[in-house]
Amino acid sequence: MFAVLKTGGKQYKVQAGDVLRVELISAAPGDKVQFNEILMVGGDAPVLGAPLVKGAAVQAEVIDEIKADKVITFWKRRRKHSSQRTRGHRQKLTLVRVTDILASGAEKSGVKEAIGTQAARIAAHNTAAPAEKKAAPKKAAAKKAETAEAKE
Repeated sequence: MFAVLKTGGKQYKVQAGDVLRVELISAAPGDKVQFNEILMVGGDAPVLGAPLVKGAAVQAEVIDEIKADKVITFWKRRRKHSSQRTRGHRQKLTLVRVTDILASGAEKSGVKEAIGTQAARIAAHNTAAPAEKKAAPKKAAAKKAETAEAKE
């Protein structure tokens, strides 16, 4: 049985036991994670998603967080300006081993969903933001009450 999953803007065809290098996800080494964006489940009875297969998931174990090979970018300006710049970048990746492919019942598995670090940062900020936003309307309501009293 195989599955085609989507994570980090890329698609991967996986089977149980495969080791993948995916974009950085918010999970520590040794954690079990579950990829829920499944585009296709293949095997004896292949299922294509429209766009995703409902209830399907791929479970994996995080092995390690690694860095990709260094990519060097070099800019050289026009003639007579003698300006140049070299810059390097190493993308952070997560190494995962696929343990299981679920054709259905992903909601009941109880395994943590694999989300990218950007999505995790946004979720963390959104949970902290409502507490601050709750305090702001009280101040605004107090100001409105003061202006209403001042007008009377």
